[in-house]
Amino acid sequence: MQAAACIFDLDGVIVDTARYHYLAWKRLTDQLGIHFTEEDNERLKGVSRMASLEIILEIGNRKVDERQKQEYATLKNNWYVDYISKMTPDEILPGSLEFIKELRNANIRVAIGSASKNTPMILERVGILKLFDAVADGNIISKAKPNPEVFLKAAEMAGIKPRKCVVFEDAVAGVQAALTAGMMCIGIGSRGILTQAHFVVPGLNEMNLAKLRTLEKDIQL
Repeated sequence: MQAAACIFDLDGVIVDTARYHYLAWKRLTDQLGIHFTEEDNERLKGVSRMASLEIILEIGNRKVDERQKQEYATLKNNWYVDYISKMTPDEILPGSLEFIKELRNANIRVAIGSASKNTPMILERVGILKLFDAVADGNIISKAKPNPEVFLKAAEMAGIKPRKCVVFEDAVAGVQAALTAGMMCIGIGSRGILTQAHFVVPGLNEMNLAKLRTLEKDIQL
């Protein structure tokens, strides 16, 4: 294959908002008296807000009604939004901007595929919203990863067939979503965790167009 579009997850791939998610969830769990660790937080990567809350309630062995769940989720999101509203371009992860610009210069479409409803705010805050040909996020999709909806929507918005797309993803659920969508997937993070990805690199600072073209030669979709 030879990619005509690259689709990026946002959190943990282009910007490091994972720590803000953790801080907001930790603030909630402390208030609820639930022991919640950074290791527990790994289970929430790439997972929707309500699904994340369900995992937390499971960890704490808590049963609450739907109204209370909505209140908890809203509280957490308000804290999270407060954190990310103070983000700056300095929080773009190393190599991300350079790689995205290289792709654009090569006429490869670039898109975002993120479950976060706060995606537009984050992109605006760090000053890169206009770099993307398409942004598929939690505001326009209904199914969370590992469902492939967000990546299929990103491909559709970019005008590129799924088999001509490469996804960059840091979460297990996101890797599964990319594969189900019929796309090549490059994991960002640990090979020991992202075992299903076609390839894994520590960060986008390890990527360039020449390397992408080399990796593509070994993939049959």
